Amino acid sequence: MTRHTAKPDIAPEPSNQNTVGRLIHVELDERTAVRRSPEVEHERTIAIYDLLEENTFLPLDGSGSPLASSGAEFRLHLGIEENRLRFDIRDATDSHIARIVLPITPFRRLVRDYFQVCESYYDAIKRLKPSQIEAIDMGRRGLHNDGSQMLIDRLANKVEMDFNTARRLFTLMCVLHIRG
Repeated sequence: MTRHTAKPDIAPEPSNQNTVGRLIHVELDERTAVRRSPEVEHERTIAIYDLLEENTFLPLDGSGSPLASSGAEFRLHLGIEENRLRFDIRDATDSHIARIVLPITPFRRLVRDYFQVCESYYDAIKRLKPSQIEAIDMGRRGLHNDGSQMLIDRLANKVEMDFNTARRLFTLMCVLHIRG
């Protein structure tokens, strides 16, 4: 298993927000990963960095009750196995707290469309006018927002998170979808 934790030159300052819980470490299980484009690697790095800098993340017991106290810190191991997205959630000492498994099937079409728009966007940056690039980027952001909201909905009563956290997790989910 390859460990990926964003380690920028300057560590992000801890957020002063009073969140109910937060991620302090994110690791992607990339046993099936292939070599990715520089653009995708950049998106992965930025998503992890931004996620660690600011997030709201609290595992729930299924009925909506928190599995930890307010202010708890978590480590997330994210992977895909057997067409399921796997969230292994651990406490700050790396002790197991919860394992959440989501079917990927509901996300499949959205992720495919998102990849197609991203390819168009990266191609457009090289050859089109800014106004044309902006139009493609709006479509890309719209699909990304849809995927983020779907992730929030699918994790309802399992994880409490804000929209920006869901956006970054959706990015990482897409990175894990990339196959050869």
